[in-house]
Amino acid sequence: MVLDEEEYLKYSIGGLLYVPAMNKKVPQKVKEGRFPNLTSLAFCLEDTIKDECLEEAELSLKGILDELKKMDIALPLIFIRIRTPEHMRHVCELYREYREIITGYILPKFDLSNMDGYISLIKEINKGSTKKTYIMPILESRMVADIGTRVGTLSKIKEAIDTVKEYVLNVRVGGNDFCNLYGLRRSVSQSIYDIGVIRDIFVDIINIFASDYVVSGPVWEYFGPECDGKWDVGLAKELELDRLNGFIGKTAIHPSQLPLIHESMKVKKSDYDDAMKILDWNNGSLGVAKSEDGSRMNEVKVHGKWAGKIAVLGEIYGVKE
Repeated sequence: MVLDEEEYLKYSIGGLLYVPAMNKKVPQKVKEGRFPNLTSLAFCLEDTIKDECLEEAELSLKGILDELKKMDIALPLIFIRIRTPEHMRHVCELYREYREIITGYILPKFDLSNMDGYISLIKEINKGSTKKTYIMPILESRMVADIGTRVGTLSKIKEAIDTVKEYVLNVRVGGNDFCNLYGLRRSVSQSIYDIGVIRDIFVDIINIFASDYVVSGPVWEYFGPECDGKWDVGLAKELELDRLNGFIGKTAIHPSQLPLIHESMKVKKSDYDDAMKILDWNNGSLGVAKSEDGSRMNEVKVHGKWAGKIAVLGEIYGVKE
């Protein structure tokens, strides 16, 4: 299966590792391969940085990007999480010389209050450029969560980003930000889907965006230097529910989470075999047939979109028994 560059990128983000923009150890760790299964890296200039330290963090990140640019290795996809459209404009100018290694920008609390500014700016940045700069809006604000206006708000947001669809790699969700609105927090033995009000928000986001965009799952806030049968089991459980509910990929806040996220992106052999059969349908006039192992039904009209997704994930992340 041959993928175009944008389709490949959308599904290649996988586990997006967040690091504060002031973490100067990152370049050396990337060079030494100390982040297992690293596919994408987000340098945060927003929540992880105090307001009074923002300028210092921006200069620190400039040095980090300079180190990364000079490395003679294959780099992960690199994103920068900014604060506002005005901040994004400033950052884009500040890091102009590193545009070749910056895949794009992460837009926090994306909603009706700032989307026009972001959309206008990303059009401006890409106008006349041979190298695309992408965006990944995060849905996480009270405006999005509000049950009284949620569907209308999400529909308007989708209409807006549809105008720059070629520049939107993922739509992301802020699970912790949504939880914070209600003073809620899941334990290591619970998943985000156990919190009903948050689950309902996610359902609406998936309903409106997942047919046209890759929507990435929320952060799992538990980790450790090694798997201990607690945080890793909880993460694996939530990753399974992410996939079942339509999320692809996940934000990571610690390198130890990356191997589990990467493993979850692989597809089961039975799914891959069925997907290939559906995509290469050769069953005469019949539109339905048994799966390769004879355990379920495949219907070419019903399962076509699922098969395409499985095929892409299989090509990028591999197939597991």
